[in-house]
Amino acid sequence: MEQQTSLRTNLQLGIYKVIDPVVKVFIKLGLTPNIVTSIGFVLNVGVAVIFILGAEEGNRGDLSYIGWAGGLILFAGLFDMLDGQVARLGNMKSKFGALYDSVLDRYSELIMFLGICYYLVGHHYFWSSIFAFIALIGSMMVSYIRARAEGLGIESKGGLMQRPERVVAIGLCAVLCGVSSIYIGGNYKLYFPGTNFLLFETVSIFTVPIAIIALLTNITAFKRLIDAKKAILEQQ
Repeated sequence: MEQQTSLRTNLQLGIYKVIDPVVKVFIKLGLTPNIVTSIGFVLNVGVAVIFILGAEEGNRGDLSYIGWAGGLILFAGLFDMLDGQVARLGNMKSKFGALYDSVLDRYSELIMFLGICYYLVGHHYFWSSIFAFIALIGSMMVSYIRARAEGLGIESKGGLMQRPERVVAIGLCAVLCGVSSIYIGGNYKLYFPGTNFLLFETVSIFTVPIAIIALLTNITAFKRLIDAKKAILEQQ
């Protein structure tokens, strides 16, 4: 766990070195952390719109919508880091800003998963839509348990699927899915030899990681709950 935390911290510090010049430009332009947070939220609304358009106007084999949505997910995720750095470097930290950031993060994730579920249901990927909904539940519970524990004066962090990891995993896999469809086709299917058992299809590049996220987020939530219980017992 300590190695995982250290690796995550080092990655964050490396990313901060890259984005700090952009942060300084934002500060000079007069952008506040809350404005940056709001931009990220609007971009996530755009993600949902792309997925919905993909369900309504695209066909089952057209995975370009997934690719474009993935790119926007990664771009929107960048603003999750930018707002915090704007607050720190611009000396604009506030309790309401922290609350506003947390609330819009939850809305952003809910709206993103709404778009994903709409797309999967619209193109009749039934089981994938179920896993997407389970991933949504796990994502919300990871955040809720941390917030509730902190309200009780207990720190409950860590786990394999925190918000940055979820955003990067979903965004990258969506982009890879869209790009792969250009080369192997959106309707490519691989069956187990001599059977009708489907082993792989192009959209699996996007849906299988979501299923993994569904599993890991709920494991993370459960682990945080156990850790919080241990901390409460130690205080008694």
